[in-house]
Amino acid sequence: MRSGNAHGLHSPFVFGLYTTVIRHDGQFAAFERIEARRKELLASADSIAVADFGAGSQVAGAGGQQRRLRDIARHAAKPPRLAQLLFRLVNHFRPATILELGTSLGLTTAYLAAADSRSHIITFEGCPNTASVARDTFAKLALKNVQLVEGNLDATLPTTLASLPTPLDFVFFDGNHRYEPTLRYFEQCLAKAHEDSVFVLDDIHWSAEMERAWEAIKANPAVTITVDLFYVGLVFFRKKQPRQDFSLRI
Repeated sequence: MRSGNAHGLHSPFVFGLYTTVIRHDGQFAAFERIEARRKELLASADSIAVADFGAGSQVAGAGGQQRRLRDIARHAAKPPRLAQLLFRLVNHFRPATILELGTSLGLTTAYLAAADSRSHIITFEGCPNTASVARDTFAKLALKNVQLVEGNLDATLPTTLASLPTPLDFVFFDGNHRYEPTLRYFEQCLAKAHEDSVFVLDDIHWSAEMERAWEAIKANPAVTITVDLFYVGLVFFRKKQPRQDFSLRI
């Protein structure tokens, strides 16, 4: 099923999610502090050497280069609209264990962490210098529920998943924009998922490879509901729901 807005939705679950969470435009107290940190980074004259283990950004340039923090904040960090959607999703579903594959400067991580101080956020960053700035972000925002795992995601993700004592409740995939790694990370996390887990994939239409990955994920037998919001895709595993795919506007 495909629908452009709420009027064509025949799934009560997706209708409620769309009207009360996805389309919600209210402000939360945490937003102002996180956006103040974004403004600070956008004004920074500092540069760092960036090592990029993934497909990188079409805007940001190749890895291993000196990059200004203001440029990373402008082009690599998720814009407020999408980061705040993640905040609302966490605020709604109340996941206890959250994984974020791709920390960058920590702004999106901050939104995930600020939504519920009881949640445990594990975020992965391959570049040591970028991770250092992210740690500054967490310290300045006094976020105590974030664990940053530094290193190549190909090695750190399987190790971390193996050591997790609890299932995965929420995963935001933003660590690699290629077909094979995206599917591999998805399947690795799927092994720790449960019926109420929520997976969010970033940039599902960013490239032909990402579109292929998104179609493959939609076809996975464990997946029951997907919601294509163009910039991100939501994946659900709710066994009592009929198998449906939605495309909605935000």
